[in-house]
Amino acid sequence: MSQRGYAASKKLLTGLIGAPIAHSASPAMHERAAEALGLRGHYQLIEVAGADAAALRMMLEGVRRLGFAGVNVTYPYKEAVVPLLDALAPGAASMGAVNTVVVKDARLTGHNTDTTGFARAVAPLLAPAGNAVAVIGAGGVGKAIAFALASLKVSDIRIFDSEPARAATLVSLLAPQGGARVAASVEDAVHGATGLVNGTPVGMLPDRGMPVAATLLHEKLWVADAVYSPLITPLLAAAQARGARIMTGRELAIYQAADAFELFTGLAPSTEIMGEAFDEVMAARSSAYHAA
Repeated sequence: MSQRGYAASKKLLTGLIGAPIAHSASPAMHERAAEALGLRGHYQLIEVAGADAAALRMMLEGVRRLGFAGVNVTYPYKEAVVPLLDALAPGAASMGAVNTVVVKDARLTGHNTDTTGFARAVAPLLAPAGNAVAVIGAGGVGKAIAFALASLKVSDIRIFDSEPARAATLVSLLAPQGGARVAASVEDAVHGATGLVNGTPVGMLPDRGMPVAATLLHEKLWVADAVYSPLITPLLAAAQARGARIMTGRELAIYQAADAFELFTGLAPSTEIMGEAFDEVMAARSSAYHAA
């Protein structure tokens, strides 16, 4: 459908399912992108903590019936929603994790734009050859990160999770692409690595922890964090102090949102406009934090 046709036919109703999500920059990014394309956009936060399968099913049924073009899904439901959907895009099916649900003809189809978004964001950090990357966390976002790295032909992906069985499951999912292994410890994952990615919520406000000890960080390592609240997490601050190159969660947040928006509407949004909206949210949050 053309931009004009979509704008004339209905307003764009989208949203986010997860908890906690009050900090999310997604409403600002999606609504600003919609406005720039002439759409009447509203992005609804659907925050329900501790939802079981029955509760998630009820929420998704509401999304199906209430005129949503789709919703994003975030922690802790990226894997839990998978069996509740009508269909899965190939990428989401391969990893068993969904962050975007598109509604079309009353059917709910799961996609994963964390994978495409992270691939776009991390590509400039990768060396032409010989990349060895430690991924901490094998949950929903960790899966997406690992699949993104595999799509970029990273030959050595070391995956650590506090639940070893979960790391093993992710490695088995990546087996067709090769190059992934379970790390016995964080130290094992990081030793000799050229890159490190935090795919856990550790460090997301109000948590001020670190998924990796500062003593493991050094100037020859690049360090990325999927968390963007705060933008400079304790992990990234420690990495900077040791001379490592860093990548905040900004790029992943923007690119995954842009890819999701295009799935919802068929229209390519401006990542520049979405980035401006993201930056305004983060600046306002920083001001509020320092004023408190």
